[in-house]
Amino acid sequence: MQSSTQAAPVSRNRLWAGRIISALPVLLLLFSGAMKLMKPASVMQGFAGYGYPERLVVVIGILELACTVVYAIPRTAVVGAILLTGYLGGATATNVRIGDPTFIVPTILGALAWTGLFLRDDRLRALLPLRT
Repeated sequence: MQSSTQAAPVSRNRLWAGRIISALPVLLLLFSGAMKLMKPASVMQGFAGYGYPERLVVVIGILELACTVVYAIPRTAVVGAILLTGYLGGATATNVRIGDPTFIVPTILGALAWTGLFLRDDRLRALLPLRT
């Protein structure tokens, strides 16, 4: 018998749906972080437009990659989702500050990260049970 504080085990379909939904932010953030490390002209121009100094591009890229890797590892995914929330919150605030309408992109990535994690991790569903 299952207690009210335990989540139902993850079904195979729910697990795969969570993995697929989680893959989108992971792939986009890995690409974005790698681009920051390579420092092409378009990335450098973007950073100048945001008002950040060029010396921070690599640091922010490493931070982005580290948060994404922590999220991608199942055992540390909850901590990774929290870290990504902070990172993506900063990206959203930066875009809003300069009036860039693409502020919605990091917001959507954060929502996808949490949705995917919710579907694939029974610990999170036990912590945040949705009632039907």
